[in-house]
Amino acid sequence: MKIFKLSSFLLGLGTLTGCVGNMNPTGGNSAPNYPYFITTTPLVVKKIAVPVGTKLVYEKQLFKKGKQDKIMNERKLTTIDLPQGETLDWGGVPITSITKFFNSEMRGFTVSADFEKLSGDKKTKFSELWQSCSENLGIAVKHTDDWSFNTKNISDVQSCSVLYQRYFKDNASQQAFLDNLYKELNNAGSR
Repeated sequence: MKIFKLSSFLLGLGTLTGCVGNMNPTGGNSAPNYPYFITTTPLVVKKIAVPVGTKLVYEKQLFKKGKQDKIMNERKLTTIDLPQGETLDWGGVPITSITKFFNSEMRGFTVSADFEKLSGDKKTKFSELWQSCSENLGIAVKHTDDWSFNTKNISDVQSCSVLYQRYFKDNASQQAFLDNLYKELNNAGSR
């Protein structure tokens, strides 16, 4: 029981410290004004077809802040944020955004789902497992230029919210859940 409480505390602490990376180090609590582009035509970005009005956010760049007049280099992309109320199908799950992992040593991204838009007839074992822990799923990939639901490129499920993390290798139940989620992700891709 004490181990569970300690791991719960550490998970909570990790969530709090994870937020620090999003704060402005120069002072204040406002977010940095990263360069971004709002799509004016449908585009394919990171092998995903995105609709008009999608916000593409990029890494901090010298002399580039805020809204940009034209699309920037895809290698510098950090976030695909769909227009309010719109979703894309990602493995049978309606998603609202994809964000590159903050840790540059990790190859992957976080996918955010909107399960309210998932109709009952579209539910799968994969979507049910994902929904059981959170709307956020951490995905490890082989090639960072592909954020699509390409099971040949997806190498693992790294996390499902703060409840299940690959980081906690000694926690057999967390690892088993993520293994099962990864298996069902691959099953969803073969349908």
